[in-house]
Amino acid sequence: MKTYYDRRANEYDDWWRGVGLYANRDRPGWEEELGVLAKVIAALPPVRTLDVACGTGFLTRHLRGEVVGLDQSERMLVVAAEQAPGARFVQGDALELPFEDGSFDRVFTSYFYCHLEEPERLRFLAEARRVAPELVVVASTRQPGAEATRWEERVVKDGSRWTVYKRVFTGAELAAEVGGGELLHQGHWFVVARV
Repeated sequence: MKTYYDRRANEYDDWWRGVGLYANRDRPGWEEELGVLAKVIAALPPVRTLDVACGTGFLTRHLRGEVVGLDQSERMLVVAAEQAPGARFVQGDALELPFEDGSFDRVFTSYFYCHLEEPERLRFLAEARRVAPELVVVASTRQPGAEATRWEERVVKDGSRWTVYKRVFTGAELAAEVGGGELLHQGHWFVVARV
């Protein structure tokens, strides 16, 4: 996965923006809901936050307070530093967070959680709880009739193809899975839970 995300670093935000390889996707209401998602994130109280698997910092830039972004991909972190210049960035493993117990007030993660199979999910949740009392997770909303778990083929502009594990959630499913927290947003495209 590290190689896949390294290769996607300079084009990852094309997915968010609906350009490049994603220009022909039919996503009615996407832009509006993306705006709502940005507001939900910006409305979180400003505290010491660790953004795990921050990627390019596309959502990191909306977090307020003292923000540290962590990602395994050096190329993603280069882009993130440009998008969120107020944050500090650290290269590291999301399943073995390189921080002391209680180092943060909040762990935030977007889409990373969707790619974790059960053993890794449990490990991540334990690590998140170890370093912070609060966890906020942004994930994809499961569309009616869609399977909750699937393997997706991803194509990078260089022509390489990758198979990626992906999970999608209803709001209730995500909230229950991360510990029974509250839903901050449940829309057609995005769901945000906090515990």
